[in-house]
Amino acid sequence: MIKNFVTLLVLAIVFAACSGNAEKNASENQDNAQVEENKTPEIVLGEFDTKAGEFVDQEVKVAGLVDHVCRHGGKKLFLVSDDGDIHVEAEERFDDALVGSSLMVSGIVREFRVDEAYCLKMEEDNIKSHSEGETDDDLYAHKIEQIQWYRDSMASANSDHLAFYSLEYVSHIVTQEAEHVEGEDHDDDEGHEDDHDHGDDHEHGDGDHEH
Repeated sequence: MIKNFVTLLVLAIVFAACSGNAEKNASENQDNAQVEENKTPEIVLGEFDTKAGEFVDQEVKVAGLVDHVCRHGGKKLFLVSDDGDIHVEAEERFDDALVGSSLMVSGIVREFRVDEAYCLKMEEDNIKSHSEGETDDDLYAHKIEQIQWYRDSMASANSDHLAFYSLEYVSHIVTQEAEHVEGEDHDDDEGHEDDHDHGDDHEHGDGDHEH
């Protein structure tokens, strides 16, 4: 009688242990699957313009070299590689010491669209500012060319809009520190930032998307 009771007790303990391990393994597998699901996707910089449309308003990671930090407030960083480039925009100023460093940047993909309505508004603003003496003839002509480039690009793509993508900064990891030479001046290229600056009015054609 006692022997049978002991046997049953041992079996009960073994069964409980097996059930606990199964539940633990199931929980761990679920946690691992959740971590994998929540893993931030990485986009190769050279493929950013073609793949960013799949991740609009989602967080991604992009690796590249910091080419420069915009002087106008320091809230725009230009990330480059041999195959591509991207603007990273933040609410706070970037540290100028990041220039020349390799980063892994996490950010939210943002899309800016240019369509015919945008071109018409841009034309209206251009005529108004020029007639009021706010812009000179050169800038007025430049805007006209820019608008035409937008329209030609939409026609070539057989599309009613153009999409430009940028990254809204979340965080970064320095993967390789910049090798600054003592006395080196990273602001020697006076016009460099203007070649890539989107501008507060999002007129991308002024720089990185200009024909």
